[in-house]
Amino acid sequence: MIIVKDLQKSFGDLQVLKKIDCHIQAGECVVVIGPSGSGKSTFLRCLNRLEEPSGGEIIFDGKTITDKSCDINKVRQKLGMVFQHFNLFNHLTVLDNLTLAPVKQKLMREDDAQKKAMDLLERVGLSEKAQNYPAQLSGGQKQRVAIVRSLMMEPKAILFDEPTSALDPEMVGEVLEVMKALAKDGMTMVVVTHEMGFASEVADRVIFMSDGYITEEGTPEQIFEHPQQERTKMFLRAVTQK
Repeated sequence: MIIVKDLQKSFGDLQVLKKIDCHIQAGECVVVIGPSGSGKSTFLRCLNRLEEPSGGEIIFDGKTITDKSCDINKVRQKLGMVFQHFNLFNHLTVLDNLTLAPVKQKLMREDDAQKKAMDLLERVGLSEKAQNYPAQLSGGQKQRVAIVRSLMMEPKAILFDEPTSALDPEMVGEVLEVMKALAKDGMTMVVVTHEMGFASEVADRVIFMSDGYITEEGTPEQIFEHPQQERTKMFLRAVTQK
């Protein structure tokens, strides 16, 4: 589904990503972990060109999206993104937030989009919030709406950029439950997170990043129980002591 070859990203003189290579299979849930500043979010944002790569190649669903002729907005219809801070439109109701993109892009008629939105809200336990505004929702509810907004476009893959890090601890669980259900349904997911429990329970593969490189990857069991690299061991010791 996603092939990354020799990906590099620099901001001025600062090289943030240093020759990243990875493949993500259709239906796979890949969790990216690592210390702050290791390049995790930049890597994720390069995957849909929210950050322009400085070098290398990204292929999504058979299309080379780093090619200058690629219509990235078309690609983003099928490559969803869920952000740390929800990015909902505060002046629109929940229902209008969900129907706006598919209707504007002429992917669905208004009535079909509303029906789909209500079905998805039901699925994440928020159908009674359809006419509320984002300001009337908790953080966990906003993030569930943001996930539904991504699903409205019927994506082939969804990128999650630290989807729980802006939430109060008691709201984290409700968002992770929705993500677990998506993974179980076979959605292709790339998740940058600090939630090690989620990574060990749901990921098919865990990627550990450090200093702009992928330094280790494997199954959750390989990474969490038998890490090979000293840097991975140090990181896991630090996060399990918190």
